[in-house]
Amino acid sequence: MNLNFMRSASRIELRSIIDSDQENIFFGLSNPDVIKYYGISFNTFEATREQMIWFQNLEKNGTGKWWTIYSSITGEFLGAAGFNDLNKELKKAEIGFWLLPEFWGKGYMQEAMPLICDYGFNELELIRIEGIVESENLNCKRAIEKLGFTLESTSRDSELKKGKLISLDTYIKLKL
Repeated sequence: MNLNFMRSASRIELRSIIDSDQENIFFGLSNPDVIKYYGISFNTFEATREQMIWFQNLEKNGTGKWWTIYSSITGEFLGAAGFNDLNKELKKAEIGFWLLPEFWGKGYMQEAMPLICDYGFNELELIRIEGIVESENLNCKRAIEKLGFTLESTSRDSELKKGKLISLDTYIKLKL
C-alpha cells in the first residue's frame, strides 16, 4: 500500500508532506481552534520550519510518517495526520491528526484514519496504535472512539501546558 499519494473514497487525498506544504502547516498550527488541544503551535511562518524538519526526520530516522489531507473534489487543504514515536521492536506507534475547523464534523477524518491505520498495521507491521488526547478535548475523544479506538488509561495532571497541569487519555487500537 503506497500512501505517498492515495485517494480515499472520492473525497480525500493523502499526500506525503513536502516543503511546499509549510504554508498550510503554518495555517493550521497557528489557528487558535486547532492548537487549543494540540501539543505545539507556531506564531510565525518561519518558526513552522522546525515542524517541517520534524516531519522529514520522522521518515529519515524511521520513527514515523505524516501526510497532508486534501479534498479530492476542491483541492483544498484540510489538515494533517500520521504516526510518530514509532517503535519497530515493540510494533507500536502514536497516531496524531488535526483538521482545520471549517472541516470539523464532516467525516473527513473518518475517511483518512482507516487508511492511515491500515498502513500502520499492514506496511509498518504495527500491532498497537496509540492516540493520546487531552482529557478535556471531548470532540477528539468522540472522534477517536468512532474510529474504533478504546480508552486504555488516563494520566491525571501529567503534563504542564501554559502553566497548567493537564490530564491525558490514552486510546488504543490493536491489530485484529
